[in-house]
Amino acid sequence: MNPDLDALKPYPFERLAKLKSGVTPPEGLSPIPLTIGEPQHAPFGAALETLAAHQLDFARYPATAGIPELRDAIAGWATQRFGLEGLDAERQVLPVNGTREAIFAFVQAALDRSRPARVAVPNPFYQIYEGATLLAGGQPLYLDCRAESGFRPDFDAVPADTWREVQVVFLCSPGNPTGAVTPRAEFEKLIALADEFDFIIASDECYSELYLDEGSPPPGLLEACAAIGRHDYRRCLVFHSLSKRSNLPGLRSGFVAGDAELIAPFKRYRTYHGCAMSLPLQHASITAWNDESHVRDNRNAYREKFAAVSEILAPVLEFPAPEASFYLWPAVPGGDDEAFTRALFAAEHVSVLPGAYMGRLGIDGINPGAGRVRLALVAEREATVEAAHRIRRFIERSA
Repeated sequence: MNPDLDALKPYPFERLAKLKSGVTPPEGLSPIPLTIGEPQHAPFGAALETLAAHQLDFARYPATAGIPELRDAIAGWATQRFGLEGLDAERQVLPVNGTREAIFAFVQAALDRSRPARVAVPNPFYQIYEGATLLAGGQPLYLDCRAESGFRPDFDAVPADTWREVQVVFLCSPGNPTGAVTPRAEFEKLIALADEFDFIIASDECYSELYLDEGSPPPGLLEACAAIGRHDYRRCLVFHSLSKRSNLPGLRSGFVAGDAELIAPFKRYRTYHGCAMSLPLQHASITAWNDESHVRDNRNAYREKFAAVSEILAPVLEFPAPEASFYLWPAVPGGDDEAFTRALFAAEHVSVLPGAYMGRLGIDGINPGAGRVRLALVAEREATVEAAHRIRRFIERSA
């Protein structure tokens, strides 16, 4: 077996299960998990109807590039959403089976092992960035996301000698687990660094359509490119998904878009990888990308939950004002996120994720996720609000 498999760290939920083992919560309280970021809102019904209508297409092999109608729908959506002059649906768009699979595969295709291969990732982070890097023979470079930097990476803290070894930089905006949004000016700063040091920017934007201010959608990397006249999106790729936008995580449908000089070899890699999206899923995806009303309804549902939960928890927990995504990132009383998680589960049958499980030791020897927990507000409003009341009750009783 590939010896690099031994470098993979335990997945956060594996560590969480071990932490909770041996704990018996009260029988009278129903379990409420706030751990996995799996949307629980109803999936977009029209997409499911389209899926059923095209079920006979499961009898046909799909092409890696996807059907032209899907690429056109994606290009049209991205152009309108991010104010682009346009995307070439043939050369600058590639449908993929969700962002997780695509992010992992892209790193395997992109890294050049014949020279230093560092991959910069936000810290704390989505585990796939690290795992993909290790299995591609690269070395993660952890960029701490702390309160003093708005829970975003501080690119100015990276010395020039380190940048010269970086081949890929991952962004996650809106951020998981912090919910922080990267301003357009920071995208532009990173583009300038990419030109200076010759690395690829991979922007994970799968939470981009879950934002709290309807008048201020989060900017994206391609939007920043367009603003500076970089319409070939050189060195830039974005990853988008229907999982959160349309509550379709099981559809495993998303896309990669940007630099055609990166898309072409990645498509070639994927042809050998054998990961083409099935035709019924492609048709369902077209229906989802072509509709915005269900996405607005989805945002409204999250806004209601954020407002209710924030009102309940603000008196007892400190957390950054949520901008986007469906996470809260509070600091825990006492600063021990593992102890808090275990005791909360034991007392209130509510599961949260210790922040330390999503981070690594930074350059100062401190894990920037430690002392916080991630709350995924994905369940329906009633259960989510009940969980918030239980958390507050637990904190007040423990004070």
